[in-house]
Amino acid sequence: YHLARKLAPRLTVHGVFMEIYSIGVLITGDSGAGKSELALELVTRGHRLVADDAPEFTQIAPDVLDGTCPELLRDLLEVRGLGVLNVREMFGDTAVKRNKYLRLIVHLVRSQEPSKEAMARITGESESRRVLDLDVPVVGLPVAAGRNLAVLTEAAVRLHLLRSKGMDPAAAFLARHTEFLLQGESP
Repeated sequence: YHLARKLAPRLTVHGVFMEIYSIGVLITGDSGAGKSELALELVTRGHRLVADDAPEFTQIAPDVLDGTCPELLRDLLEVRGLGVLNVREMFGDTAVKRNKYLRLIVHLVRSQEPSKEAMARITGESESRRVLDLDVPVVGLPVAAGRNLAVLTEAAVRLHLLRSKGMDPAAAFLARHTEFLLQGESP
């Protein structure tokens, strides 16, 4: 077990890795997008920090990426204006986690023109990112003043959990909409 883990493919990614609603979520985005501030807000809401800035992912099985924090950065979160914070000392032992399997990526994007495609507003933008040999679902969240990114991130995680159980609110809405249109056509 230990030898296989030591020899497994490994990758360091820029972002903040957290446990949100019991699943591993990697928060990515450009420098200054607010990843660490979002992580701090999520920790205050009861979620757990795994790694800030440079989480390491190891592919321990064909469909499992285990994320950990380098020893040098363990328990630490760097927030602009505040400096380096020790999350364990500030929020207690339950605010940090040693490792977690990666299941979702939340990518913070600078606010741009509204999407021209109407379907993207209904179904959400479905993408995936290749991490080692695994495709991980990605949710893009536009960053803009006044948006509560912590609530949006929690909602994205809950939506991911629903979809992983086979429930898709957008597909249900589209089916309901189609049924409504068909009923309107009949006399």
